[in-house]
Amino acid sequence: MSNRVYVDPKGNYDDYQYPVVFLPPYENPPAWIPVQELGFNIRGGKASQLGIFISKVIPDSDADHAGLQEGDQVLAVNDIDFQDIEHSKAVEILKSAKEITMRVRYFPYNFHRQKERTVH
Repeated sequence: MSNRVYVDPKGNYDDYQYPVVFLPPYENPPAWIPVQELGFNIRGGKASQLGIFISKVIPDSDADHAGLQEGDQVLAVNDIDFQDIEHSKAVEILKSAKEITMRVRYFPYNFHRQKERTVH
């Protein structure tokens, strides 16, 4: 992404203390960025030794309407134990399922511990 400054030729910005920068108009993300179909994101897995947790719930999604919330620990999905599963395997199961039945518990303590361990 190049750094570009857009200046409105019609405006008079001499009185501004700082340079005036105009951003380009918003563009939709490229097609290769996947759309979140489940309505939630997960984090964690076997490597963290803390489990799989809901890290984000998209407002007004099916997941939101079902009552999922950030900090929920995913215990099982479609009768598959998620308490000791690799993150990639959990994502594969969630994305390939036609219907999802989840067993979760709200467990923010371990969720916050996991977030503290994660290096971005």
